[in-house]
Amino acid sequence: MDLQSLPGLQQFNLTGKVAIITGGSKGLGLAMAAGLASSGANIVIVNRNAAAGIAAVKLIANEYPVNALAINADVTSQKQMEKMAATAIKRMGRIDILINNAGINIRGGIEELSYTDFQKVMKVNVDGMWLASRAVVPFMKEQKWGRIINLASTLGLVGLANRTPYTSSKGAVVQMTRALGIELAPFQISVNAICPGPFLTEMNIPIANTKEAKQFIVGATALKRWGELKEIQGAAIFLASDAASYMVGSTVTVDGGWTAQ
Repeated sequence: MDLQSLPGLQQFNLTGKVAIITGGSKGLGLAMAAGLASSGANIVIVNRNAAAGIAAVKLIANEYPVNALAINADVTSQKQMEKMAATAIKRMGRIDILINNAGINIRGGIEELSYTDFQKVMKVNVDGMWLASRAVVPFMKEQKWGRIINLASTLGLVGLANRTPYTSSKGAVVQMTRALGIELAPFQISVNAICPGPFLTEMNIPIANTKEAKQFIVGATALKRWGELKEIQGAAIFLASDAASYMVGSTVTVDGGWTAQ
């Protein structure tokens, strides 16, 4: 074996790449944006809350020697996603990585929830992911390289009561990842998903101290705790890098051993 042909850690170097992170102003999105920036990637934060997006960009730019840009846009709007991609190209010159992170969760039993609740979750978590991907694919095809990372969930792999909108949406994300991965592989664009388990994000704070969370969520993990935001960064850097060049339509589970049991 010629060891010179094995680049080692150099594979994880993202210097010069441009990464778009939807919903990147807080929680897992901001953590992944910071992780990619630490590996050299220039960052584009896409967020509905303009002020939050600008604040996130300032945090990243102050910490890492990369270019960072905030774009105010709604992932559920095709027009806004197309404008977002065009703006990223105009301001940053290229689009190499898309992390589809924007998502919402509305909890409750099926009789408690309205059809509007169900549609709202699907619109953001599924339609938004599809629209953002559709907007960047032409640019990735043109440069013959790209990485699309979809934030699915362990609840796209297993079920949990009172979560029908969210589990349905994340199951759809897993299947979208597989289908789009096969479709784009000939263009050297890899599509994979991260399935986070119970991370203590803003989305989960309302249930953190409930009996259900302690017993069926945190209590069901092998590590018996919530995930820390920094623990999502390794998977994001890996899937965004050349190190993941042979992965197509895969799901990387980061869940403290929840689905292993």
